[in-house]
Parts: sequence; structure tokens; C-alpha cells
Amino acid sequence: MKKILFLLLVTVSTITNAQQKQKVELVAPAAFEKKMAAQKGQVIDVRTPKEYQSGYIAGAVNMHVYDKDFEQRVDKLDKNKPVYVYCKAGGRSAEATEILKNKGFKTIVELDGGMDAWKEAGKPVKQ
Repeated sequence: MKKILFLLLVTVSTITNAQQKQKVELVAPAAFEKKMAAQKGQVIDVRTPKEYQSGYIAGAVNMHVYDKDFEQRVDKLDKNKPVYVYCKAGGRSAEATEILKNKGFKTIVELDGGMDAWKEAGKPVKQ
């Protein structure tokens, strides 16, 4: 009985530690901007290339989440550096966040409301 309890405790502890090492945040535009400034990372715009060309956040790389090679491109990113993710309104970035989480990225910050919220908040857009 003691061995079973010990194994159960070790298993729960291991799962908890793995979950604590991954940090996923959904934040408003002001917080997204502050986090990007405070801790340099990788900014990915998961919209279509056409949407990206209409305006994007400075430093963002366009990686359309529905492209065949999306996961292969994501594999080239540094899993230990923060990844800042956004789309137009939040749906596609949520999907991308799940992929990043499953691939073991440590810190993922998702823009709540996407580019729509970013523009509405009056944040800078590159052309």
C-alpha cells in the first residue's frame, strides 16, 4: 500500500512540475505590448499572408496556422524563448497556442482579441 501511495505521489508531482514549466497567457493589447517589451521573444502572426500585408505588429513573422508547413516552421523556433501569438480576432491564435503547447514551448503569450483588439486599442501597426 505504501508503495502504491508513493508511486501515485511521484506521478502527480511529475505531472504538476511539467505543467508548471509551461506558461500560457491570454492578455489584452496593453499587457501584450508590455510583455513583448519586457522580455524579447518570437512574435508570430498566424493570419493569412494577405491579412499580414494589411498591417502587422512590429517584429512579427507571418506563419499562417492553416499552412501545411506550419508545424515544421514552428519547430524551428526556440522553445525556451517566449512566443507571442496573434491572429485577427483570437480563434486561429487559440489553435496555434494549442499546437505550441503540445510541442513543449515554455512561455506562450496570446493576444486576446487579436489584431482587431490591437487596432482598437490604438497600438502601432506596421505596413
